[in-house]
Amino acid sequence: MDELIAQISAFAKGAWKHRWWGLLAAWVVAIIGSAAILRIPDKYEASARVFVDTQSILKPLMSGLAVQPNVSQQVTMLSRTLISRPNVEKLIRMADLDLASQSPSAREALIDSMMSTLQIQSAGRDNLYTITYRDPVPQKAQRVVQSLVSIFVESSLGDSRKDTEAAQKFIADQIKTYETRLEEAETRLKEFRLRNIEMQSAAGPDVAGRIGELGSQYNQARLELLEAERARDAAKRQLDAERALITSASSKAAGDASKLFPTPEIDARLDAQRKNLDALLQRFTDQHPDVISGRRLVKELEEQKRKEVEELRKSAVANPTHITNSSPVMQELGKLLAAAEVQVASLTARVNEYASRYERGREMVKTAPQVEAEFAQLNRDYAINKKNYEDLVARRESASLTGSLDSVAGVADFRLIDPPRVSQQPVAPNRSLLLIGAMFGAIVAGIGVAVALSQLRPVFHDARTLRSVVGLPLLGVVTLVVSDAVKKKERSNLLKFALASGSLVMCFAVGISLMIVMTGRMG
Repeated sequence: MDELIAQISAFAKGAWKHRWWGLLAAWVVAIIGSAAILRIPDKYEASARVFVDTQSILKPLMSGLAVQPNVSQQVTMLSRTLISRPNVEKLIRMADLDLASQSPSAREALIDSMMSTLQIQSAGRDNLYTITYRDPVPQKAQRVVQSLVSIFVESSLGDSRKDTEAAQKFIADQIKTYETRLEEAETRLKEFRLRNIEMQSAAGPDVAGRIGELGSQYNQARLELLEAERARDAAKRQLDAERALITSASSKAAGDASKLFPTPEIDARLDAQRKNLDALLQRFTDQHPDVISGRRLVKELEEQKRKEVEELRKSAVANPTHITNSSPVMQELGKLLAAAEVQVASLTARVNEYASRYERGREMVKTAPQVEAEFAQLNRDYAINKKNYEDLVARRESASLTGSLDSVAGVADFRLIDPPRVSQQPVAPNRSLLLIGAMFGAIVAGIGVAVALSQLRPVFHDARTLRSVVGLPLLGVVTLVVSDAVKKKERSNLLKFALASGSLVMCFAVGISLMIVMTGRMG
């Protein structure tokens, strides 16, 4: 922010150094601009108002049946009809403007000027239109507007009736063509359906869709079968491993019998008695009756466990299969294997059925793309021809009603509301506003010249700017002591500059005031 302020200050100081040249440039621009503004010729405006009656009692009754242009379309039609080259040439002849144009180039320039100057504007929602034209000669402007109003009012819509007849004839020819196309399309569609009736459903040929669905079902069934087979094999491997483990363990020594043949009920009672004995020993001595009784029960339970394990071991050695089948683990694995076998059998049947369906479908799908493409082409051609035929029939009826409506009541009736009249005072240019613009332009030009001169002949106003430009260390600054005579001279120059600048603004103010007063008196 400080750098920006410093740059602005440097620009201001530089421009102030060349202020007299800037003031001179401002005076020159002001004089030239004022002279040019005063030399601009006055222009007078001629205008007329025309009412376009587009309402008819038949139009609300025929709404939606006959073609009726809206207001915006009528405005476009009027502007294109009136301000066109043939009408402008006719207008020049009617207003005797071609007498002053001897050469073809001058005539072309006059036509272009007329087409760019003439205006037709809507005066509101009541179909009122204003025709205006500006020219330095009041009588000429009035003649131009009068001639344009005559062309406007005398214009007829007879050509629209010819256009309606031509449109009806063209639509009738197109309807005959589309009738023939529609009949041919219907015949081709019927023959196609008869040839391919076995491959169609309610929605048309859909063999590819059914084949895709069958393929997905077949792949899903194969995946489920593979999963079931792997689950069955895993269960079989676990069952074989468990059976081999029990069989091999049953033939081991009796030292391992307690591990192979657990007795959960006796073990639970034995653990409970041992815990109870530990609790009694913490409170009583070994000679206490309860302690002696507890030790006796522990010995009895251990003897009972040993006998039961010995019986189980002997039974296992005599009949290993019975022990294997009686194992809870073996029973659960057997159930799991049986369920897996059932599921594999069911999925195998499903896969075989889907495979046969899929193979039959693949035979049919070879011709399905061609059938579908042909059906889509025939259906598309038929739909397009039918839509175009129906649209053309509707437009033919609308064109017929439009022609009948035009013959009974015209689309528009032109009425002159205000005859052509020219303004008593010039409407252009606005010299007061132009003088204000010239004053601001002169001020901007003066400032621009002063700034440009300051950039062409730059001067350093402070040490920081000098240091940043040259890039060398600054050893010191010598201050200029201004004498009283110099100060007095500077004040005198400042006063002269203020008087010269104020006189420029004052001259513009006086000129603008005179223009406003003269315009008010003339008004």
